[in-house]
Amino acid sequence: MGSLTKAISFVFSFLSFGTAALAQAINSFPKAYPGMPSGDFSTAWQTYYEVTDPLPNISFALSRNWAGTIPVNRANHTNDTLFFWAFEKENGSLTANAGERSDEPWAIWLSGGPGSSSMLGLMLENGPIQVLENGSMVQNDWSWDKLADYIWIDQPVGTGYSTADTTGYVVDEDQMGSDFLGFLSNLVKIFPSLATRPLYLTGESYAGFYIPYIAKALFSTPSPPVQLAKIVIGNAYMGNYGLVESPAMSIIETYPQLIGYDQDVYNYFKEQSHLCGYDLQLTYPQNGIIPTLNASQVGSATGTSLSSKTSSNRLQRVIRAISIDSNTAKTKKRDKEKHELEREEKRHQWKTQKRDLSGRPNGTIDPWYGCFLTDEVIDYALNFSMPWNLTPETIDASLHLYSPFNPYDIPDARSFPPILDPTTFLNDPKTRAALHAPTSINWTMQINYPFGSGIGLPPSSANFFTDPSLPPAAFFSELATNASDKGVGVVLYSGNDDSVVAHFSTEVVIQNTTFGGIQGFTRQPSTPFTDDKGNFAGIVHQERNWTYALFNHAGHAVPEFVPQAAFVFFREFILGTNQTGLVVDGSKGSTSVVGGEDKTLLIGDVLPGQTEILYNSGTVQTTQVYPSATIAAWDTFIAKQHPSNSGASFALVFPNGFLFGIALVLGSIFVGGLHIV
Repeated sequence: MGSLTKAISFVFSFLSFGTAALAQAINSFPKAYPGMPSGDFSTAWQTYYEVTDPLPNISFALSRNWAGTIPVNRANHTNDTLFFWAFEKENGSLTANAGERSDEPWAIWLSGGPGSSSMLGLMLENGPIQVLENGSMVQNDWSWDKLADYIWIDQPVGTGYSTADTTGYVVDEDQMGSDFLGFLSNLVKIFPSLATRPLYLTGESYAGFYIPYIAKALFSTPSPPVQLAKIVIGNAYMGNYGLVESPAMSIIETYPQLIGYDQDVYNYFKEQSHLCGYDLQLTYPQNGIIPTLNASQVGSATGTSLSSKTSSNRLQRVIRAISIDSNTAKTKKRDKEKHELEREEKRHQWKTQKRDLSGRPNGTIDPWYGCFLTDEVIDYALNFSMPWNLTPETIDASLHLYSPFNPYDIPDARSFPPILDPTTFLNDPKTRAALHAPTSINWTMQINYPFGSGIGLPPSSANFFTDPSLPPAAFFSELATNASDKGVGVVLYSGNDDSVVAHFSTEVVIQNTTFGGIQGFTRQPSTPFTDDKGNFAGIVHQERNWTYALFNHAGHAVPEFVPQAAFVFFREFILGTNQTGLVVDGSKGSTSVVGGEDKTLLIGDVLPGQTEILYNSGTVQTTQVYPSATIAAWDTFIAKQHPSNSGASFALVFPNGFLFGIALVLGSIFVGGLHIV
């Protein structure tokens, strides 16, 4: 399984935090270390910020790097800073003089949360240092700083090693964007070449909020401090909660093991999806605007609503399941006897109310789950489907680990997956001093971000992370127009094994956005791409300066699960000009796709997941694979649900000399599962 055997022991996914009552604004402030220059920022600060002291447990060479806190220039909040750790691609590249290397890219990485440290991205995903399960450090052969000068930044203020006074936490994303521009204006005084070099603004998950708002701030500034070239977001959360619930059917079709390949259960969820208005139709080109979804409301099929009490209870249950109490760091483990009683009760309810569909009235929404269908799918798997039903559910709230259902990586049903945690390293006094980090706070993976700490509780319009900001999906077409006018590219990518922000949510955002004068993609993404070894990496599509990729066998944090494929994607499609998946105009108004299209890779809008589910049998790690007859029956059944995918043609082109070593054997690609040999 390679990197798939790793756990996502962090929360830079958006499903991290609970209610405002849990959020606390902690007072913190930067530390002035010996040698700090006086006066305004300038290149003299490079010497101060350079990391020259040995880092604990780092026995390998790192490129020159710089770290510390930089103010955001917010009035009356001098202690509001952002912490950065920057690595140069080659000697002298980051410290170049103003106007030099003007065609060489540089990049920023932002983790999500809200309130998750970007040092997690640096040390678990795409940075030069990787933390192992035993806490030791190794070099990352697929670090993105090999391709560009890269800076990982803790933000908003108060996150990770970034500091904030108790009333200085951001009120909303507009203030976050303003803070970030203040930080950038100081950063380019220290590293002046960055002011004119193309910036690639990258991140994942709740960075789907951060990055659009930062881009919005840059576009609305007459003389921005940097030159934005491309925005890149992985597994981006950009919409309302309905967009999280609506992919329940695509999650089932990706991993039918969750319902034990049970066709009756599939039909039940299909009916519920329809009643909730979640059976969204993606067309290429898109036919009309896809409506806003609200998981607490019943869909238009019935025209009625769940009671507010039921809706509130369901939402709170979801929030409690994903919340972290940063003060307690307790491990929640269900008592085995109590767990068995709960399991039997749910099993009885399912058998009497759902499994026997003939005895249940049709056309009604489940009175308990309502339209929180993804949560219902998870509960079904935990109660009925192997291997998820073999062990009690366990949650470690301090590390945001879930077992046996791992929402960040569906096919990993171990209890628990190995923990990857850089806390000890980052809080080591030697590390702290070397990185010029503050001593007023300890570094933590994430906080419950206290939006509006200086003005009281957030308004009632705030989302369930207490963020009152308008979801970026609501203004993405306007942002896309500005991006097109300024030549700024957009890249969105997803991991196929993620249920936190399933890829269907991203595809809905794309098809609802107008860019280059046209709404959405005009052709369905279905072009395969590979890593440097010729392994199938996923599907890529490019139109009108927008790129979308769906990564095979990757969870929520794509660079962690498939580091080599992510590295190739960054090199070829983000920094590079690889045209695989690009829609090109032909004669007489026709279009074609570089690299061809293979609709047999898909079931409707779904790339089928792997057949093996990883789990623990006692102390032994093993895999669950359902009987071939069960899978074959499912293949036949699901093919009838999406007949348009049959008989699709496949044509492979080798663009720009980029090698695609896909070996296809007739019969090895089938509807129920993808085999690349």
